[in-house]
Amino acid sequence: MSGPVGVAVVGCGTISTAYLQNLTSFPDLRVLFCADLDIERAKAQAAAFDVPAAGSFADALAVPEVEIVVNLTVPAAHAEVSAAAVAAGKSVWVEKPLTLDTASARELLAAAGAAGVRIGCAPDTVLGAGLQTARRLIDTGTIGAPQTGLALMQGPGPESWHPDPEFLFQPGAGPLFDMGPYYLTALAAVFGPATHVAALSGRSRQTRVIGSGPRAGTEFAVAVPTHLSALIGYAGGQIATVVLSFDSPLRRNGFVEITGTTATLAMPDPNRFDGDVRVHELGADSWRAVPADGAADGRGLGVLDLARGLRSGAPHRASGELALHVLDIMSAIERSAASGEFEPVLTTFTRPDALAADWDPHATTIA
Repeated sequence: MSGPVGVAVVGCGTISTAYLQNLTSFPDLRVLFCADLDIERAKAQAAAFDVPAAGSFADALAVPEVEIVVNLTVPAAHAEVSAAAVAAGKSVWVEKPLTLDTASARELLAAAGAAGVRIGCAPDTVLGAGLQTARRLIDTGTIGAPQTGLALMQGPGPESWHPDPEFLFQPGAGPLFDMGPYYLTALAAVFGPATHVAALSGRSRQTRVIGSGPRAGTEFAVAVPTHLSALIGYAGGQIATVVLSFDSPLRRNGFVEITGTTATLAMPDPNRFDGDVRVHELGADSWRAVPADGAADGRGLGVLDLARGLRSGAPHRASGELALHVLDIMSAIERSAASGEFEPVLTTFTRPDALAADWDPHATTIA
């Protein structure tokens, strides 16, 4: 096909608003369809963002001009929805995690390869101005040779503010699978592939209570660990320490530091697209702030990079290969926490090129 790339958004829940705000503003994309199990919800989102059609997932797949399905369904549905889209000849962008397990993720990537379509996966925060500025600084030697990483996300959990938080405490979510991709993808962008992990996990409560919305006061079961601590070894010899927790009354979000041979770099929050980078050189008395340079529009940058890759033939950066590797790391962390042993990470990926500082999502690059 030629011209802007046609997109269907499948799953019109809370996160779809952030996606639709951006996808409908990028001239290289055309959002053609909104789909959801709740047809009325799909119609409401389509009306809010001037999307021309809405209906079921099957209806979305039947639109010939749709080239990318943006899969924003709950994690348990990621594999099934993505596989159906691939079978229909569509490329797919998936909210994280790619699937619930590495076996189904491998099957999905193999099917996409056989069908000649692409898989991309969140988080695309790694393409935002903040993390891309950090990546360019590290690549040009600002901190010397990267040696170690420290990533920390602590808080009391999302049930206090999310009106329907149950899925965030089920397999495929929890702090590891819900928040881990932001931190592990940011580390992978710097260090490359991981090789092995060791981890411990815990769960402070067996049930939690919804704190906001029409169902406030409703108790629900917790099915996954809510605190994890991990050590990760990388193929290049680097080491990272990662703590992810929904059990802390004290919030510590967005903490990622990369220490090199000559300086330490503090990334902005990997769950955001903006934020300044800070550098502390050897012998310096204080941190030096480096303003972020690049695109900070928000969710959907990965869809756009995928779409531009479809037209140009260039590889897209937030790839299925990278997402599978991050899923493999998380699965290894889960296994290690259960076994008490070091666990191998069996996949690898090609570290993508950094985005140019002048990469513009609002430019028209597709004739």
